[in-house]
Amino acid sequence: MSLLQEIATHLVIPGLPGWTGPLLTLLLALVGIAFLLMPFSVFGMKGRLEAIEAQLDEIQAELRSLTLRVAEAPRRPTTDDWVDLPSRPRPPEEQAARNGPPIPPPAAWPETRGSRTEPRMDWPRG
Repeated sequence: MSLLQEIATHLVIPGLPGWTGPLLTLLLALVGIAFLLMPFSVFGMKGRLEAIEAQLDEIQAELRSLTLRVAEAPRRPTTDDWVDLPSRPRPPEEQAARNGPPIPPPAAWPETRGSRTEPRMDWPRG
C-alpha cells in the first residue's frame, strides 16, 4: 500500500488535487490498451485486405482457366513436319519488277523561246 502512495505522490500535479495524476495515468493506460486491442477494421485495413483478397482470387481463377486452355490446345507441328509449297514459274516481267524499285523517267525540261526564261507579255501594238 505504501508503494502505491509513493507512486501517487510522484504523479501529483502541482495546483491540482492529489487524485488527478493517478487518474490521468490510468486514462492513458486505458487508451494505450484500447489501441493495442482495437480491431484493424476501425482503421480501414479490413476493407482493403478483403478487396486485395478478392482480386487475388480472381487472378488465381484466371490462371487456372488459362492453364486448362493451354493443356487442351492442340500441339503445333514442329518445323520438320512442314512441307514447302511448290513454286510456280513467274514471267520475266514480274521478276524484273520485284528485283528493285521502279526507276523514274528522266526530268523533262520545258522548251523555251530564246534565252529568256521569265514570262513575256504581248502588248497590243498600235
